[in-house]
Amino acid sequence: MDSGDGTGPFDPGLHFLVGLPRRPEMTATDLALLARLRPAGVVLFRDNFRHDLDYEGWHGALGSLLEAVRAAIGRPRLLVAIDHEGGDVLRTPAPVTPFAFPREWASPPLARAVGRAMGVELASLGIDMDLAPCVDVNSNPENPVIGRRAFGTRAGEVIGGAGAFLEGLESTGLLGCLKHFPGHGATGTDPHYGLPEVALDLAGLEAMDLLPFRALAADRRPVMTAHILFPAIDPGVPATLSRRLIEGVLRQQLAHRGVVISDDVNMGAIAQHFGGPDLGVRLLDAGVDLICVCAHFGDISPALDWAEAIVAARAQGALDPVRLAQSAARIAQLLAAAPQPRPRLLPDSTFAYHRTLAPLHVRGASRVEGGGAGQI
Repeated sequence: MDSGDGTGPFDPGLHFLVGLPRRPEMTATDLALLARLRPAGVVLFRDNFRHDLDYEGWHGALGSLLEAVRAAIGRPRLLVAIDHEGGDVLRTPAPVTPFAFPREWASPPLARAVGRAMGVELASLGIDMDLAPCVDVNSNPENPVIGRRAFGTRAGEVIGGAGAFLEGLESTGLLGCLKHFPGHGATGTDPHYGLPEVALDLAGLEAMDLLPFRALAADRRPVMTAHILFPAIDPGVPATLSRRLIEGVLRQQLAHRGVVISDDVNMGAIAQHFGGPDLGVRLLDAGVDLICVCAHFGDISPALDWAEAIVAARAQGALDPVRLAQSAARIAQLLAAAPQPRPRLLPDSTFAYHRTLAPLHVRGASRVEGGGAGQI
């Protein structure tokens, strides 16, 4: 790892968060890729769980998968992350509690209780980071990707509900992640398949979308970027690749000091329009700390090429070694804060109690579908 002044050894894999290949056991090829890249963490998806087994069976299989992944990567500390929001954004089999979309339990007391329950259950699986909550203000009723994933249609509702959720989650030791900066609520395009564009200028964002990030992100909580174009702010450059938005707005104006994570760069909004061998370099230059690359929408093997390009760009002076050292220090701080919980089976009484806390989800009841498999 860098010494802090950019002169020490450089570890490119530290800047990656990898969504595991879509199977409940890793192949030799999968493990070899992880061993070469050595990412800072991994993301679990629905296909990484054995849905054909009972609780004890799939829990044991998950433990074996994570043991193999840890051994391959070989880092003393590793982030194990998952998207666990409620509603269709649910990867895990029963008996993990299928809470409804956040809009159904957005009042602070319920949100706090749900956050704590989710933290207890995720920790029991060996997971230490929930890529939640959405702090998007759902201002567009036709939004195809946020909808009831948001805590409300007004900034105050989102701040109250998401803030309470984080309090509950963090009370169990788990890490949360605020998404999707600078706000996905006004979009009319799903970035998994296309590139959203929003006409708001910076003043428009500051009036509503940035308020939850200003209220909740300043104390080093991780923040995930959005794959959205804001032509009035940074023409032709989506937020995920925008130094103007990440360094200028998030870091300077909102005083965020934590890790910045990209949304999955294999999603269509980036892969179809901005992909290429220099993508990793562009992401780090924009201010992203952890490049999230997942197997659900594409191949994760390009991460190896991106890591090599990052090393070359640093050596050639195209990436500032001091900025990279600062980024590595933020990631190291995040890894140090991750609880690294040991997997354990929970009693039936715990799940029974959690099911009484808030509304439960009926799959297929919302127009915001597909999240159980791929939504980030």
